[in-house]
Amino acid sequence: MKKVLSIAVTAAAVLLGGCNDEKQETYLVAIVNYGQIPPLLTTVDGIKKELTESGYTENKNIRYEVADIAFDHTLIPQTVMNLKSHSPKVMVVISTPIAQFAKGKIHNIPLVYAAITDPVDAKLVNSAKESVNNITGSSDMQSLSALLKFVQSILPQAKTIGMLYATSDCNDVALLKMMRREADAVGMSLLAIPVDQIRDIPVRIQELNGKVDLIYVGASGLQSALAVISGEAAKMNIPVFNIEEQSVRDGLALASFGVNYESVGRNAGKLVVKLLKGSTVKDLPPLFPKIEDHKCFINKKLAEKFKIRIPENAVVVE
Repeated sequence: MKKVLSIAVTAAAVLLGGCNDEKQETYLVAIVNYGQIPPLLTTVDGIKKELTESGYTENKNIRYEVADIAFDHTLIPQTVMNLKSHSPKVMVVISTPIAQFAKGKIHNIPLVYAAITDPVDAKLVNSAKESVNNITGSSDMQSLSALLKFVQSILPQAKTIGMLYATSDCNDVALLKMMRREADAVGMSLLAIPVDQIRDIPVRIQELNGKVDLIYVGASGLQSALAVISGEAAKMNIPVFNIEEQSVRDGLALASFGVNYESVGRNAGKLVVKLLKGSTVKDLPPLFPKIEDHKCFINKKLAEKFKIRIPENAVVVE
């Protein structure tokens, strides 16, 4: 009888333990994305991969609500505030305009920005080493010095960089400042053309014709118009350099040298994990890419077209 009772108690304990496991808390992580372009989609994927590897299984102890504004700034307020109303444990805000709005309106939920070039210049944080109030995050600030050395290694005669930049995008304005500084440091010049609306690109890009040796497209909302930029550049016989690899694989860019966006997402994911485990934002300084987070890719067909010597450290795609 005692033996039967002991078995019953043990079985009950196992069942109760199983029930407790099933009832473990499920956290909601809200993600507000800027739009459906490869760098940002890869960032979201990197966030989820980092959480998965840290023990958070979707629909078991973690749940995601992902929304994007399709590059429409007028949708930012309603999208952000709608997700806020669902009381997420953490909100990830991808791109400068979304992060800036969220910082001004949300004060009781930890905010983690991602894929923002210069968070200090964007006034999200006061310094690169400290978070502010309820916001910290992961930057995609690349090493422009390393980029330009890469450019010079395959285009040794190049002297002038062409760049389009969105006047309303803080990321673009920050990139413009950094590119001017780095170009000057390596003896190159920059011809930057402002763009107010994406529909203006086919006309505005003509100002680069015959004046630049390459066109660079960085982390920007203009990535959504990369096919247009690439098409116009091809007519002018100007090679395009981009920040991410998919454009090289698709034949839209000769080469890419930039931050691996999975690593940008993983850095954001690391911050989210720490917040879910009880850390406070003030204890989590912003994260920036390291030089080893950069990769370079070259399109073989375009390299042959432009008579480019392919460096050993580049990944060649057909």
